[in-house]
Amino acid sequence: MQYREIFERGIKFHHYCNTAYPLRPTSLREYELHDTDEIHALVKRNIEAQKEICLYVHVPFCQSRCRFCEYVVLNEKPTDEIQDSYVSYLLKEIELYREIVKDKPVVGYDLGGGTPAFLSTENLKRITDSIKRFNLQDKMYLSIETTPVIASKDIEKLRAIKDLGYNRISMGFQTVSEKLLESLGREGSKSIYEKAVENIRAAGFDRLNIDLMYGFLNQSDEDFANTIKYTIALKPEFITLYRNRYKGTSLEAESQGVTLYKINRQYDIAYRLLKEAGYLANNGKNTFSKIPGDLGTSSYLTTRVVNATSYIGFGLGVQSFVGSYLAYNLGCADHKLDKYFDSLDRNVLPINDIADMPVEEVRAKALSVMFYFGYISLKAYRARFNEDFKDVYKGQIDFLIKNYLMEFVDEDTFMLTDYGAAHLYGIIPLFYSQRSIVEMFAMSDRILDDKKGESIYLEKYDRKKFDAPSVAVDLLIFNQDCSKILLINRADHPFVNKLALPGGFYVPTDETVEAAASRELLEETSVSLSITNENLVKITSTRNRDPRGWVISVAYKVVIKEDDVKPIANSDALYANWVELGSIREDAMAFDHYGILQYSLQSLKR
Repeated sequence: MQYREIFERGIKFHHYCNTAYPLRPTSLREYELHDTDEIHALVKRNIEAQKEICLYVHVPFCQSRCRFCEYVVLNEKPTDEIQDSYVSYLLKEIELYREIVKDKPVVGYDLGGGTPAFLSTENLKRITDSIKRFNLQDKMYLSIETTPVIASKDIEKLRAIKDLGYNRISMGFQTVSEKLLESLGREGSKSIYEKAVENIRAAGFDRLNIDLMYGFLNQSDEDFANTIKYTIALKPEFITLYRNRYKGTSLEAESQGVTLYKINRQYDIAYRLLKEAGYLANNGKNTFSKIPGDLGTSSYLTTRVVNATSYIGFGLGVQSFVGSYLAYNLGCADHKLDKYFDSLDRNVLPINDIADMPVEEVRAKALSVMFYFGYISLKAYRARFNEDFKDVYKGQIDFLIKNYLMEFVDEDTFMLTDYGAAHLYGIIPLFYSQRSIVEMFAMSDRILDDKKGESIYLEKYDRKKFDAPSVAVDLLIFNQDCSKILLINRADHPFVNKLALPGGFYVPTDETVEAAASRELLEETSVSLSITNENLVKITSTRNRDPRGWVISVAYKVVIKEDDVKPIANSDALYANWVELGSIREDAMAFDHYGILQYSLQSLKR
């Protein structure tokens, strides 16, 4: 299969060909293990082979589930008892892995979700104390997530989180459009956002990240730009843009109504505004930093993206990617706690699916994640796979450079160009395994439907939000030697009593503009002519040509024998007469009809 063909299919299938790999939860089924002893041996062997590792703890609780959420979150708000039980079982899982990880250096740790700050302070302390028993490296950012609602209402919890050692906090605004928030099932307002930031600062955090989302079907460019400007004004150190990925969310049916053009356009709007405000990132990277030399992401994310460092996930439905295995915990499909709890009661790793992947799948997974930052580190690739990236992917590299999609900015960094950043979703599949490329084509053949996408788009399209002009038709009816023109005297405002070309407004019905021109000519002058597109002479769209508002003129020109018609004023015309061209003054004519007349005369000479 040619690189061009793969690239173009990825562009078309952009909602699925992103940094999340594989394409489906069941994609790697042929490599899965199911025997408990074999699974434990695979996990132990791969963890012990790592020089260092990252840890992630997942909290599957929120006030309510947002419609754009693709993560494992309980569908109902949990009671205090359920939260306490979950944390107890979570600590059991952490202990099972601690026996394998031992004192291996931990270079990144995130407490995410869901909403970790939803937990009580005591439960947050229980989790953090357990994690601190690992060999956490110095100068590492411990990162945690909260919501604007929690941060605005509970400053004491924020202070407790800071005292626990978390030195980076992330909070999702997503949008400041309250109408869009409501449609997404999310609570938020400017007053909540501002109080949340105020409390976070009062609690002592000097590294605040705010998440924003784009690419929604009902999100206008103006709404998104306003969200960016508002967030900049709050002065967080970091701003992260998340494209709505649709896959696995309750909004997935809307995906084909959102084009890649809209995705790229909104990213470009944000990139320009953020850069102007001093927030920096290479094109294609989603996190923008105000701190020089700081990539803006947590130590956990930075290390696993740049270096493809292996990571272990703890919690319901969470993902782990260590060495050659990719695993998903119990609860990944049904978002329920019972099987996760039952496995830990039996002191068995709570894994739902685990695949022992061949190297081409491991590469594809690692490289897909690396593109989150818009570049690939050749040193990191060699450290992860003990091979030269240029040797393994020579054909892909040649294709990308030849087509101005990526370039080597130094000996170590293969980076997206600005053009490549807009075509990222075609680039990522070039590094898929052959199995995954075949799967991409099969899935896209089954799912993609341009007509369906257009239907979804049009269903939500609001024409009223655009400043749409009215359309008028004007008729230039000359006599045979072009010495006279048929004009009317206007009977109504504006330009009452002025000379004007016969014509009037096109009414959006089943009639064409040409048919409207024939109708208006008959109504105002009693002259019956069949106007066609061949009679078109000029379209004028100047906004100030009509004092009633923006009116586009579509002017048609016809030459007829003067004796063949007998003009009689009708409709809103006082008179309808043949007028000598040499006698017409500019100030005697309505609108810009004198200019249209002069243009038409020049066309007659040509």
